[in-house]
Amino acid sequence: MARRSPWSRFVESAVQGRGSPAAPAPSAAPARPGLRVPDAPGVQPAGVKAPAGVKAAGVTARSLRARVGTKLRGQERANKPPDAPRRRTDVRLALPAFLVWSAAVAGVWLTPVALVGLCCGLVLLAAFLLSRAAQSKGLVAGRRSFLMTTAVALVLAATAAAHSAVSSSQRHDGPLAEAVAAGKSVVAILEITGSPRAMAVPGNPGTPARWSVAARTEEVTVNGQIIRTRATVVVMGGNGWGSLVPGQMIRTAGKLKPPDPGQQEAAVLSASLPPRAGAGPFPDAGPDAGFGETAGTDDADAPGWQLVAKDLRGRYVSAASFLAADPAGLLPGMVTGDTSALDEGLNAAMKTVGMTHLTAVSGANCSLILGALLVAARGLRLPRLPAAALALAGLGMFVVLVGPDASVLRAALMGSIAVASLAGGRMGRGLSFLCLAVMGLLLMDPGLGTSFGFLLSVLATLGIIVLGRRMIDWTPAMIPRWAAATWAVPLSAQLLCGPVIVLLQPQFSTYALLANLMAAPLVAPVTLLGTAAVPLVVSAPWLATGLIAVAGTFSAGVAGTARLTAGLPGASLPWPEGPFGLLTMVLLSVLTLAGVWLAVRPHQVCRWVLTLHTRTESMVDIAERRLRATMARPGPGRRRPGLAAGVHRGRLRHCTRISGRNPPWPQPRPHEPGLRRPTRPPGGT
Repeated sequence: MARRSPWSRFVESAVQGRGSPAAPAPSAAPARPGLRVPDAPGVQPAGVKAPAGVKAAGVTARSLRARVGTKLRGQERANKPPDAPRRRTDVRLALPAFLVWSAAVAGVWLTPVALVGLCCGLVLLAAFLLSRAAQSKGLVAGRRSFLMTTAVALVLAATAAAHSAVSSSQRHDGPLAEAVAAGKSVVAILEITGSPRAMAVPGNPGTPARWSVAARTEEVTVNGQIIRTRATVVVMGGNGWGSLVPGQMIRTAGKLKPPDPGQQEAAVLSASLPPRAGAGPFPDAGPDAGFGETAGTDDADAPGWQLVAKDLRGRYVSAASFLAADPAGLLPGMVTGDTSALDEGLNAAMKTVGMTHLTAVSGANCSLILGALLVAARGLRLPRLPAAALALAGLGMFVVLVGPDASVLRAALMGSIAVASLAGGRMGRGLSFLCLAVMGLLLMDPGLGTSFGFLLSVLATLGIIVLGRRMIDWTPAMIPRWAAATWAVPLSAQLLCGPVIVLLQPQFSTYALLANLMAAPLVAPVTLLGTAAVPLVVSAPWLATGLIAVAGTFSAGVAGTARLTAGLPGASLPWPEGPFGLLTMVLLSVLTLAGVWLAVRPHQVCRWVLTLHTRTESMVDIAERRLRATMARPGPGRRRPGLAAGVHRGRLRHCTRISGRNPPWPQPRPHEPGLRRPTRPPGGT
């Protein structure tokens, strides 16, 4: 045997590792007593462990495969210990929120008598459940808790129904309902309760010709009769109605019309004259007395905080006017919700690609503002409670600035509950926060139950809470969580809002997800920098100009994204209307969610496919065996294969097909002629 060099023995020991059999030591002269024979380089003596730095090639490959497998797993599986408990979604408040919402919707459609009966039924059922839970001491704790939760939910639903009964009585009974049904011309004293909304006419850019304003009646004069009632109405007016602010008292004249079915308003007032400030009584000269074509409003009756917010919004629009046309109109819309300067073409492009939520200040803006205030407060070393109070105060000022719309109120209330839970040390209950926000808003204003804006806001938040986090967890661990959130958040919101959007606008935005993904990194700088510039418009205009310039650059990117994606072929495709369109969009959302799961879990999909193939193959094999056993079993009217007649007796029947397993004996019958032997032709040799 050829003697190996020390280097070859070292390489072999490094490759084979500690578990491999040791190479035979080279022959050496017997050592004398007291002398130590040096070991060959690279050869470990018996009983001595290999150095920790020397790793086998197989171990390195296994560790590499383990690391790659860990990176390809989902975020949740990669970051969670094996023995960690499974995280569950808290759905205990889902039933109360559903019942309260159902009662609010029923209050819009039912008559007052039916609502009173509904309230009584809900209260009686709640009392029965409470008594059952109190008397049944032997019930399981979980079942008793369910009974108590259901009883509380029924009580809250009865409260919402009772609140709705008041508005229903104004719509169905009383002198105001009679005037609305008859379409009377009235003179009304109103309190403005919402910000004016422009009713733009397609193809007619510029200043809107009509405005829609939510108001509450104080006095209504019909044919000389004064009706003092507080009913919710919607005023449709022209010039002068776009400058009103919530809380302002005005006088106007117009014609009453019944609202659309399912609406919470008691009437629709089509104003024939501009609004006039003041709440004094009208003269007896008629509805036109005291009015003129140039009549206007006085802001003296409006609350001071509303006037300050209106002045800030106006100054902000003026401060952003030095920007280009698109960012000059888009920046105030994304920061304060003022879309008066927004270009009509840009607005149409944003509608085409599903980006109109950026100009409607909602949950995303409130979350960014709240998070920035919390980070700033904690950066100043403030304790938990003062930091939460500062963040809530800043959020309240932001809500006052943009106006108390339904989506803003929902986002603000949910953010307040989240901050309260942060101050108390309880986080991770997003669905519970959403349910609390929904119940609180519906109990204060049951009419929100039929508002599509409120529904879209809740569905978007629900999608982010329920589906968005799971999509992030499905993403391989090699992708950062912030990168996974950039596509998971807009997609999860779009999946739940898509069916409702189809009912409002029967079209499919092909590039909605792409446009929102491209605009997502630009929204946060626009919101934070633009909001920081609002108070500086008054105190430090030069500093506000710099912030507006930077925020305008990002808003220009948002506008460019909207115009680019809206100009692509097939950006807006027609979609079926009505319930069929709703069902098809739900099916598309389910298929999209399944496709996302298959795309982000390739290894698990491969395992499932292989497992399904193995099980299918085994089932086919079992079915084939059973079929063969059934065919081989003799039955009535079935001849046993191989014998002509009888059982185990008779002669073999003739069969010329000998393919397959166990063929019958190929023997011809006696009366049939056998095979003819070939003969030579005559004269052949």
